[in-house]
Amino acid sequence: MTHRLIDPRITDTRLKETPSQTAGPYVHIGTAPQAIGRQTLYRQPGPVAAEGPGTVVVEGTVYDGAGAPVRDCMIEFWGADAEGRVGRHGLFGRTTADFATGGFRFQTVKPGVHREGSAPHIAILIFARGINLHLHTRLYFPEDEGAIANDPDLKRMSPTDRAALTGVAVPAAEHKTYRFDIHLQGAKETPFFDV
Repeated sequence: MTHRLIDPRITDTRLKETPSQTAGPYVHIGTAPQAIGRQTLYRQPGPVAAEGPGTVVVEGTVYDGAGAPVRDCMIEFWGADAEGRVGRHGLFGRTTADFATGGFRFQTVKPGVHREGSAPHIAILIFARGINLHLHTRLYFPEDEGAIANDPDLKRMSPTDRAALTGVAVPAAEHKTYRFDIHLQGAKETPFFDV
């Protein structure tokens, strides 16, 4: 027979959320060891998620409040596949900022519409020192201007914020390439979603 010991002074027995902690100096070892020259984790997606028709490349830099590149952050990207399917069909990858420049780059497929009325987008999560809970933002594509104007999430934002979430097409690249810089604070702060 097993006995469950309960402290009579505790009246709320529900489990509590563990307090958040900032990403520490070892975040790369546990989540993206390839960034420090180690073997990629088993079944770990890397910065390249797709190749072939519809391939897009996203390049950018994460900047802190003082305008300096955050050279040790990690970026995850999530998106629907080209047909708009998510779940086991959706695309996921993880990359890190370059330790020297702070730049990041990932390759994926331009997502299709996964929810009626929404514009195609890639969800981006940023993990970095000083951030207790990762930040959520999105990258939208400039050629989808009509869908962006009618997206229910974006309709609640100012035109300036919508523009900040729209990547800039980079001409003459091997694959269709978009520039998407992320500003954590300051006058150019990127809009983040409370998810």
